[in-house]
Amino acid sequence: MPIKFIMSTAPPLLTPRHVAVIGAGAAGLVAARELRREGHRVVVFEQGEQVGGTWVYTPEVESDPLGQDPKRRIIQSSMYESLRTNLPRESMGFRDYPFVRKDGKERDPRRYPGHREVLMYLKDFAADFEIDGELVRFQTEVVFAGLGETGKWRVTSRSSNDSDCVDEIYDAVVVCNGHYAQPRLAHIPGIDAWPGKQMHSHNYRTPEPFQHQVVVLIGSAASAVDISREIATVAKEVHIAARSVEEDKLGKVPGHDNLWLHSMIDSVHEDGKVVFQDGSAIAVDCILHCTGYKYDFPFLETEGLVTVDDNRVIPFPLCELQSKWIASILSNRIALPSQEEMAKDIEAFYVSLEASGTPKSYTHNLAFVQWDYNNWIADQCGVPAVEEWRKQMYKAASKSKLVRPESYRDEWDDDDIVLLAQQDFANYLRE
Repeated sequence: MPIKFIMSTAPPLLTPRHVAVIGAGAAGLVAARELRREGHRVVVFEQGEQVGGTWVYTPEVESDPLGQDPKRRIIQSSMYESLRTNLPRESMGFRDYPFVRKDGKERDPRRYPGHREVLMYLKDFAADFEIDGELVRFQTEVVFAGLGETGKWRVTSRSSNDSDCVDEIYDAVVVCNGHYAQPRLAHIPGIDAWPGKQMHSHNYRTPEPFQHQVVVLIGSAASAVDISREIATVAKEVHIAARSVEEDKLGKVPGHDNLWLHSMIDSVHEDGKVVFQDGSAIAVDCILHCTGYKYDFPFLETEGLVTVDDNRVIPFPLCELQSKWIASILSNRIALPSQEEMAKDIEAFYVSLEASGTPKSYTHNLAFVQWDYNNWIADQCGVPAVEEWRKQMYKAASKSKLVRPESYRDEWDDDDIVLLAQQDFANYLRE
């Protein structure tokens, strides 16, 4: 249920704020840009050495392959070496900064490029909009961000080069710390006594460690599809356990000799067997959890205003338009309703999800509803609605993945939509 926002008929008296942005990935970068465009003073805190967030690939993995040990050194990125985008580049870029092919020895011209190309796009974005070293505090962790009685935020940070913490006061905090660092595991009866190896996809980089093994992979999202097929090139057998699978799809995956699709795991046992809900059982060397992530804000203290409940959070995850919206709210260009009215609308939305049988962890799964939501935010911000070609391209890409799951990144039939995108990009690209 959308919240109704009050747009003043008289020109608003805009107020510049001092804003802390936590994270310099895609969301943090565009948040910083939109906040500065609106006249706010911005400081960006980034734990890593460079911008890009989760798109910064590292071959390093965590000491705990399941990512559950609280004492482990956390690796922020979940990129695997071979990862390519699962959407075409035209639909991935910011609206006024198209993600187009660029010449250069290290550039990836493919329409569905690898992770390094996305990182280079984000670095280009940061450079062109001067989101640089003066604005971004690299290798700096936010250890506390709390809302005080005065309505100001106290932000405590610590540089990797200094053991001392620094306290600062800000008018607002924009949290862009990502959600690909705290693995979420499947619940499997008997797992404590099962003798095999386990790993979460957060710590997957290459298929070689699975050579000649029998692997069960849990999950059916994009990373699970990619990783299962890559592991199948070296493993003895790969068995995918998915929660929602049509019965006629179960069994050997077409085009593969050693890849099977199963119903979800029922239980595992001390003899190494994995039993599926359909009653079939196999001896397995390793279980790989491609089961997503938990939202986690360990530094954030809001006295209950922002909480995580089975991956449900108050802030919504859409980057660019929401950044415009946030910047406009902070400057008083857009006025919020009362907290009571907003809380009622949120609760009504949650009730509607529960009535439809939607799990809490699917709260942000907007699917095709995203266009209505994006357009609603665009209207609030006074900017044009989402281009029609973006909707068409998203639908075409989704259809292509279903029709040709093995080759959709290199074969497509929406060149007419690509032409529309390129015509739109001409409004923003300058020599």
